[in-house]
Amino acid sequence: MSNQTATMNIPKQAGYGQAMAIICILFFVFGFVTWLNGTLIQFFQIVCELNVSQALLVTMAFFMAYFFLSIPSSFILNKTGFKNGMALGLLIIAIGSLVFIPAANARSFGMFLTGLFIQGAGLALLQTASNPYASIIGPKESAAKRISILGICNKTAGALAPLILGSIILKGAEKLEADIAAAVDPVQKSALLDSLASRVISPYVAIAIVLTILAFLLKRSSLPEIDTDAEDATTAASTNGKTSVFQFPQLVLGVICIFMYVGVEVMAGDVIGQYGKALGMSIADTRYFTTFTLVAMLAGYVIGIATIPKYLTGKKGLQISAVLGVFFTIGAYLNTGFSAVTFIALLGLANALMWPAIFPMAIDGLGRFTKIGSALLVMGIAGGGVIPQIYSGMFDQHSMFSFLYSSSIDFRHAFLYCMVPCYLYILFYSLVGDKIGRK
Repeated sequence: MSNQTATMNIPKQAGYGQAMAIICILFFVFGFVTWLNGTLIQFFQIVCELNVSQALLVTMAFFMAYFFLSIPSSFILNKTGFKNGMALGLLIIAIGSLVFIPAANARSFGMFLTGLFIQGAGLALLQTASNPYASIIGPKESAAKRISILGICNKTAGALAPLILGSIILKGAEKLEADIAAAVDPVQKSALLDSLASRVISPYVAIAIVLTILAFLLKRSSLPEIDTDAEDATTAASTNGKTSVFQFPQLVLGVICIFMYVGVEVMAGDVIGQYGKALGMSIADTRYFTTFTLVAMLAGYVIGIATIPKYLTGKKGLQISAVLGVFFTIGAYLNTGFSAVTFIALLGLANALMWPAIFPMAIDGLGRFTKIGSALLVMGIAGGGVIPQIYSGMFDQHSMFSFLYSSSIDFRHAFLYCMVPCYLYILFYSLVGDKIGRK
């Protein structure tokens, strides 16, 4: 759909600024809920007595919800419209947050994963609606810049999330971990674990309350609907004769690109704490490492806003980002200690402009296929669950992907082997992938 058509469909009384403000709030919610996972991985590893691969099922449960529910989300949006669908998504996330109450009381990792999957389902609905909305409510040339602004909201929340949750549920965790390990009486050990598990209840109840209030306010807001099925002459020509969204190679390759991108983003943000622990650092230090990555991403978004489209196109920004990703990954591999962690955190800078560039490039020219195309791209977010498991499978025999490797390697090599191919594919997409199949 043309951006002119999309803009004309926004009622004047609602305004572009108001629409962007509401979407900014939603992206803040995405960031806060999503980037709690880095802290939860370390928390569950203690509370539920897990190995690395089991703890990384946190990202698997959360992000695989996108894979299973993104396409159903597009059908829901066809029935509800964008605004009601977003409100419903917020309520679903709230329900997932409340599942943490019985999960903590039972100290059941399976129940925690269920809550995370439900949260991911709500986010799949929100993402399927909000990303195309943000891409097409303004000029095409500034789509990457617009999504970068939303990314600042997202990553600001993401930087705050581990600081807030970590200070609540991991306070004094190093001493507690030592006390739990030293406890010889099973009853005493169970009591310590139960006490630690209960810490997660209050923050997640608060999250559920806030999300419910936001859903009500969103429902009552004047957020305008947009017609993603409308097409101008240029878009109609590009979709003429097309009967399936899979007839757009730039979209199909873009889905793979999103899969790779979210995988490396989660590795840089959620796995960084595990990487630090493997290097011998204490949980008192590692619980805040996710914040370092998110701060680097914030810096990347600021650079994007300042340079796109005045000095850089989104496409050129994606090319530079992919090269930086390879460079910083190799830097992490060649260093140890805090130097290695610093290079991983800097991957946040490399990753910042990727989503703002990939999403608009992939849905450009889809016309009436925009909703389903957006849903497929959001499905690609499942990479955030799969790639960390592939990573752990290279050195942990308990991983579901360990059967892929005849012999284990150390975690540093595993990180290198997972990340570099992903960045190289992103570079391929930025150079030629989005052009394939276009007239």
